[in-house]
Amino acid sequence: MKRAAVILLLLFPIFFGCETERILFTGPNHVRFSEAALSTKESNTQILSIEVHLVGPALTDDLTIFYSISGSARENVDYRILETRESFTIKKGKYFGVIQVQLINNSNNIIRSQDLQLNLTATSDSNISVGQGEGGIGKKYILTIVDDCILGGSYTGSRGSVTAPVTITSSDCEKYTVSNWNINVFSSTTVMNLILIDNADNTLTIPEQEEENISEEFATIKGNGVVDPVTGTIILNVTLVDFTDQPTFTITYNRN
Repeated sequence: MKRAAVILLLLFPIFFGCETERILFTGPNHVRFSEAALSTKESNTQILSIEVHLVGPALTDDLTIFYSISGSARENVDYRILETRESFTIKKGKYFGVIQVQLINNSNNIIRSQDLQLNLTATSDSNISVGQGEGGIGKKYILTIVDDCILGGSYTGSRGSVTAPVTITSSDCEKYTVSNWNINVFSSTTVMNLILIDNADNTLTIPEQEEENISEEFATIKGNGVVDPVTGTIILNVTLVDFTDQPTFTITYNRN
């Protein structure tokens, strides 16, 4: 028992002798971007909410934050700012506000990128500065908009009354991968992708290929398709080559 008591006394400083010191924020109060940067494809259809947060106690009045816009990305060509331009509000009692940006998909098969740079410049409260410290950490936000191929992006695939989300991607704007063609074709909901070729004349070719999710003796598929140059709607005709009557199924993909 004496030995156990000695061990406990020796361990006591380990557990109780190094209390963590609490660090309290003492100012100066400021606003800053929650993140520094984001890179996304122009085909991203989601509205981007770029968050700015108040570092300090919540205010009893609304806080207006002002910012400037620069960079190589073109407003109303590559992106648009939603709501009020070059200012936004953190509501009283709240800690966060957002700048909302919507990308414009003007894909032209030229793969490059543009930058949208947002810089916090001032607030409506002289006691709230922009950026953290002398270096102004968090004053700047860079959104990199990566060009996408003409057919690239997010779609809704449909056949009959059945629909499913689909993405179409490419690294060279000629050979594309469709994330799912098995929409109301088989009773299984297994996702089946396929390769297609853009013929650059609003027609598409599905080269002969093997579908790995189908039994090998029935796995060969091929087909063709067309693109509506105005709406971007894609219609694919997928033929099951190894089946006796070689059935063809038509799937429609509407751009989101």
